[in-house]
Order: sequence, then C-alpha cells, then structure tokens
Amino acid sequence: MTTIPNARIWQPDGWQDGLKFGLDLYGRIREAVRGGTIGQRVVPGIANLHSHAFQRAMAGMAERQLRADDSFWSWREAMYRFAQQLDPDAMRAVAAQLYAEMLEAGYTTVCEFHYLHHAPDGRPYDDPAAMSRALIAAAHDTGIRLTLLPVLYMAGGFDGRALDARQQRFGHDVDGYLRLLDGLRAEQGDTVRIGCALHSLRAVPEAAMRELLAGLPDDSRIHIHIAEQLAEVEQCLEHRGARPVQWLLDNAGPDPRWTLVHATHLDDAEVADLARSGATVAVCPTTEANLGDGLFPLRQYLDAGGRLGIGSDSHISVSPVEELRWLEYGQRLVTRRRNIAVGSDSPSVGHTLLRAVAASAGDSSGHDIGLLQPGRFADALVLDVRAPQFAGASDDDAIDRWVFSGNRNLVRETWVGGRCLAENGRHLRADSIAADYRTAVERMLAAQ
Repeated sequence: MTTIPNARIWQPDGWQDGLKFGLDLYGRIREAVRGGTIGQRVVPGIANLHSHAFQRAMAGMAERQLRADDSFWSWREAMYRFAQQLDPDAMRAVAAQLYAEMLEAGYTTVCEFHYLHHAPDGRPYDDPAAMSRALIAAAHDTGIRLTLLPVLYMAGGFDGRALDARQQRFGHDVDGYLRLLDGLRAEQGDTVRIGCALHSLRAVPEAAMRELLAGLPDDSRIHIHIAEQLAEVEQCLEHRGARPVQWLLDNAGPDPRWTLVHATHLDDAEVADLARSGATVAVCPTTEANLGDGLFPLRQYLDAGGRLGIGSDSHISVSPVEELRWLEYGQRLVTRRRNIAVGSDSPSVGHTLLRAVAASAGDSSGHDIGLLQPGRFADALVLDVRAPQFAGASDDDAIDRWVFSGNRNLVRETWVGGRCLAENGRHLRADSIAADYRTAVERMLAAQ
C-alpha cells in the first residue's frame, strides 16, 4: 500500500525530494522510496497536546465584561456553568465537531485532558466511563488519533478544601481513578491510547500524587496543568514552600513521559531544570492570550534546550498555524524585536517551531508520530501549493509561508495512518457531524 506518492517531504533537516511511502496494514511507514520530482509538499501532521473538547461549544460566549477585574478566575465560573449542561451524547457530538475541525486545520493527534467524568450532580453514570467513551467514540467518528487523559481532580485548592458543588462531577479518589484507567485501557489500539492527567498541584494533594504515580504503568504518559496563573504560583509558595514547577521537579521527577501544560510563570532556575528534565511544555498561545495568563519564556527555554509542543486548550482557535504564529508574535511584542524562535542551524522561525513540535509529539502523546520516517505512522498534511500564498515558494521559505501568510487554510489533504480524512480543507463527514453538533448545542443552550 502506498500513499502521497513522489512528494517533497519535510524533515527536521530540510526537504527531501521525490519520496513515496510504503505502508503496512496499520498505517505505519514501512519504507520510503525515491520517485520523480513533483511540486507537492507534505509535512507531518501536528499533535495537539492539550484539549478540553467541551469548551469548543462555548467559544465566544465569555467575551462580555461581567466585572471590572475579569480574569481567568471569572472565566472559570462561566465555564463551570456551561459544563453543567453536558451529558455523554452532547460530549460526543461536540468533540466530533471539534476533532473534524482539527483534522481540517492540520492536527492529526489530540491529547484530550478530560475531567467531566460524572453527571452534573456528581453521581457516576451507570457506566462510570461513559463520558470518556463518548470522547473515544468521537475520535472514531472522525478518524483523529487520540491520547485520552482522564483527569484526577480531588481538592478545591492547595489548602485541601473539598470540591464545591460545581466541581463534584470532576472528582475521584485515587482507587476509583485507577479503576477508571484500568477499565479504559481495553479501548487502546492503533489510534487510541489511555494516559493520565493530574489536573494541577492545587487539585491533587501530595500524598495522592505519590500513590497515583506508584500505580501507573511505566509507559504511561502523564500531563498536568501548572504555573498558568500568578495566583497559583503564590498559593503554591504559601502552602508547599516552593514554586509549582520547582516543587514538581523536586517531588515527582518529570521525565520525557511528562507534559507540563502552560508552565507560563517560571524563574530562571525552573527554566534550566525543566529543560534538563526532558519533559515537554505544552504552550497554548491563543488560550493563554484569551485568558490573560501571560507569556511563556520561549527564547530562554529554547536556549536551555527545552522541549515544547502546542495545544488549542479552550479552542477559541482551532488552527496549529495560529498557535505557532502567536507563540512567536507574543515574544515579539514583549521584546520589541522580530524573528525570536530561531536556532543556531535554522534562521527560519517556521522551520524551528515545526521541528520543535515534531520532536515532542511522540513522547507527549505516546503514539509513534511526529516524523514521516519508517516505523512512524503515516500522519501527514499535503499543503495546497496551488494557493497564491505559495507562489514562487522555495525550500527556504515554504514553512514560513504556511505559518505566517494569513488565515486561509493551506492544508489541502489530511492523512492519518495512510487514510485521507479531509480533502480541500474539509472533513469527509463534515456535514453530518455539524448537524449533530448543532442539535446538541441548541439543546444545551435551551436547558440553561
């Protein structure tokens, strides 16, 4: 079986001319064979390292000022109210719409950070994994590659307070959470992996974290929100005597299996120690801007050799190029300089950032993805080289044109495991998925 014949394939060290892939029955690249030269350009599919699928349905609904000091914390109240309307059927419809949009835009893998476990009143569904299974079903509906990260959420703050009424549907004790993971592992396959997420240090007490980590398989991927807000840093200092990232480094020993989401507020020592750990930081620039979180210290982290990827988080944007673009633009605004994210061997911002997200994709997701090479899955994007934005493009500037030339979707085809799931920028099941989504959202809003 072959696909994407005779294309120019992007690799971390540059473009390779005239390759076509031989695949096995599972969509892995068995061999790369040289063919003729054509103008088609193909890049690896992008891994979305951080997603809360249900929040796509509330995008644009929290942009009216309710008080003069609106912040992440007031946005969280709006999110909690919206979350109360979701059941498994609505979750599946919303997630399928989101995942179809991701595939159209160029995401081929999603790491789903999932904490809406129970019914709105906190009682488990008859199937305690019903909400998780809804997300798996949505991934199968669309064909996206999924790393499902059920979330352990136990406390309402660093002081150990109980979850409030709106948070009850998030909660588990450690034993119940491990049973959830054990039950879901039967769902694993070529396109679905089950990992683990700790919501945050404030939501998982220290003893519970240690118990959980001791009970996980050695190859489990572990994700955690951390250091997103300054208030979180201050509370961690007060209650645990250290900044969040430093406390995690000292007490949990993050390694390449770990992904730290946001890590916005770091001091110099944390930057160096985090980079040295081999963990990945999932930066979510559009959400971090929308919530007023702050800016990740990108240049310092790259200089330290740190690993990073991107996520769309609350999905006020579903576009990998917009995340990459704003990862760079935020740095330009704060430094008042241009072309910040470059490497000693690459003056191209686009190439440097694409290389970074490709390198972290496999470790963060647990799937054999990120590069179009033998042994990896054939998850690929065919760029629309016929678009005006690519007129006269060269190997030196093709990636920069893709990332920095505007908001037209320049992904012509999206492939996952050798299957074409989107053509001309449109998912093959877009109409039926959108119809189900509209029905679900209208039902939720009518119930508010």
